[in-house]
Amino acid sequence: MSDTGYKFSSAQAGDHDELNELVQGRGTYTSDISLPGQLHACFVRSPWAHARITTLSTEAALALPGVRAVVTARDVAQAGLGSIMPLVILKGSNGQNMHCSGMPLLAEHEVRHVGEPVALVVAETLEQAMNGAEAVVIDYDPLPCVTDLRAAVAADAPQVQSVAPGNIAMDWSLGETAELQAAFAQAHHVQEIELADPMLTGAPMEPKAALAQFDASSGRYTLIASTQGVKNIQHVLSQQVFKVPAEQVRVLTPKVGGGFGLKSQTYPEQAVLLLAARLTGQPVKWTATRLECFLTDTHGRNTHIKGQMAFDAQGRITALRADFLCGVGAYTSGYIGVVSTMNIYNCLSSVYRMPVLSMRSRLVHTHVMAGGPYRGAGRPEAIYLVEQLLDAVAPRLGLDRIELRRRNLVPVSAMPYKAANGQTYDSGEFEAILDKALALADWSGFEARRQESARRGLLRGIGVCCFLEVAGGILEEPADIRFTPEGKVALHLGSQGMGQGVHAIYPKLVAQKLGVSLSDVILVTGDSDIVPGSVPTVASRTTMMAGTATTLACEESIRRGRPWAARALEAAADDLRFESGRYVVAGTDHGIDLLEVARQVRQATQVPEGWSPTLDNISVFKAPSLNYPNGCHISEVEIDPETGVVDFVVHTAVDDAGVMLDPVRVEGQIMGGVAQGLGQVMGEMLHYDEQGQLLNASYMDYPMPRSDNVPPMRLAHHEVPCTTHPLGVKGAGESGVAGAWPAAVSAVLDALRQRGVEHMDLPFTPDRVWRTLQG
Repeated sequence: MSDTGYKFSSAQAGDHDELNELVQGRGTYTSDISLPGQLHACFVRSPWAHARITTLSTEAALALPGVRAVVTARDVAQAGLGSIMPLVILKGSNGQNMHCSGMPLLAEHEVRHVGEPVALVVAETLEQAMNGAEAVVIDYDPLPCVTDLRAAVAADAPQVQSVAPGNIAMDWSLGETAELQAAFAQAHHVQEIELADPMLTGAPMEPKAALAQFDASSGRYTLIASTQGVKNIQHVLSQQVFKVPAEQVRVLTPKVGGGFGLKSQTYPEQAVLLLAARLTGQPVKWTATRLECFLTDTHGRNTHIKGQMAFDAQGRITALRADFLCGVGAYTSGYIGVVSTMNIYNCLSSVYRMPVLSMRSRLVHTHVMAGGPYRGAGRPEAIYLVEQLLDAVAPRLGLDRIELRRRNLVPVSAMPYKAANGQTYDSGEFEAILDKALALADWSGFEARRQESARRGLLRGIGVCCFLEVAGGILEEPADIRFTPEGKVALHLGSQGMGQGVHAIYPKLVAQKLGVSLSDVILVTGDSDIVPGSVPTVASRTTMMAGTATTLACEESIRRGRPWAARALEAAADDLRFESGRYVVAGTDHGIDLLEVARQVRQATQVPEGWSPTLDNISVFKAPSLNYPNGCHISEVEIDPETGVVDFVVHTAVDDAGVMLDPVRVEGQIMGGVAQGLGQVMGEMLHYDEQGQLLNASYMDYPMPRSDNVPPMRLAHHEVPCTTHPLGVKGAGESGVAGAWPAAVSAVLDALRQRGVEHMDLPFTPDRVWRTLQG
């Protein structure tokens, strides 16, 4: 690591007890790293949601002690740098590409959300940089703004981006056919619903942080940053921003304290810091304040949903129509196009037989920070709509909520099942999971518990959610296996950890497949110079994609070593079997270790024709399809009508995550997802006022779930192996959200119906619940 001066310990990942390392405070995060001679940075940000910049003066700041530079949009333009553009661009219903409004590195003429960076002050100390930022003089001419989705699509709404008329970045639709229209026309009953899905923030424990360096002799940029994928960030910075070959930008990521989707985005701050390092000739360090994170981390959720579901006289679903307004914020971020369209559409059929369905999604600009993926990334929104429609229609059809679902579940006998949205479910036992969840939650005993709560003056409710989500994302992933001169096996992966335990799972997988000691396996991640691939750690894809690629790479190494082992053993290659890390001659105990074969291959001076000169290889897994984690969650609540306080009593979750390579970590992922799903129900919401000011930009005001209000969880698993790849795993990172959020809403509304409340939008904070009960 000569070009950074820092020994990047994360890339030496021989420590398989990552949990102990983190619990003991020995993990190295971006902000823990310093370089000799580094400077410190502070951004100057817009206080307005929408305004023209009329004056920008840096003279006073530059005159202050310790201030080394003030970077503005003029410097960005002189350097010829580009904006940060979307990575996924879909076509709208009109056949035209999505209108793309890239993130400027620094605002020049106009600001479009509070917190947008306008200048960067670089100084010898952080305090001096902050003083310099205070001294930058900027005059603004405020302009009208809009932060509400429905207001943004009104005819007289302020325009956010000139390239997106009517504030619509894309009007996308799929599935509106004559068959669907006929199903609605002939339906016995059509249930309609309208739902609000508030804007959230991921709020990872570790804030955004970066340490930038530029080597003038080589013209090479190095960025150490908290990311969800170094190759993804390298691509954007090299191709879109600096317009240099990829190898001219190196991105390093040490430990990551939570990502939840938002750290898959390349941020303007990262690029500006690299430019500042080039201009000053010294490393530049920056760590975001919590306020900066609230204002400038990509926002999540933020949809307004309308749905219609058609039923026949027996209560069977005959059609579904969904209409989404999806907030994209002021700029179109990397993956917002797919988050707001296909991610939702692919989950609308869920676990139910649904002959036809359609979806429309309008991607709407508002004067807030750009939207982006947040745990689930569109998939829980689809489940929320479907489950709320089923709850709403059940009494109108004279059916119990459970019976209605049971009638519509896809049976095991239908597998593989071709859903109306084009997905083919390879496996799933949906009714068995429902039955297991009902038993675990003691659904049949609920009425007695409701009566007991009523005697204490409390409203008790129970809610259910059956769900299926798609996982896997981009269906191609490489794994790079190398046999080192020291007799170790190094696995290089583009997928990386951010708390989900990859440093435990993948070395163990390699050790099992190659039959070597766990201590002989090194996992290398987080360095764009030496890891393969291009896809960040997103979409609950890592174990399925990177795990299968790792398996293929191990198998390829074994295949490459077979002729070399046969020569060493003086046997025919076809007579060898591979077991427990050794090639063994069939019918004997005569064998040779794989690592010894690797050593002999490395030392060989001649390679016979057709033999591989190395056991090292990069194997690429191309998945034939997505995978389909599914489950059933049941939530139970008590509400105090005198105060509006909602108490989650217990949450039950039965999940099918396929084969569980590490059951403890799977449960941890599900529990974390449940907590985040419940957090959205309890109160998580970014409150912007009409002037575009964020009113709850602190942990004191933004009510994330805490240990005293997350309920006890009853967890069980129903393993049905995925059949489309050799490991049999299904995604587990986001299914907790997909099940918990709809189940919790169902439970709260079930309790409130005792007082005549039929509908209430999120979040269910005490004051909102109390006011609804009074109304």
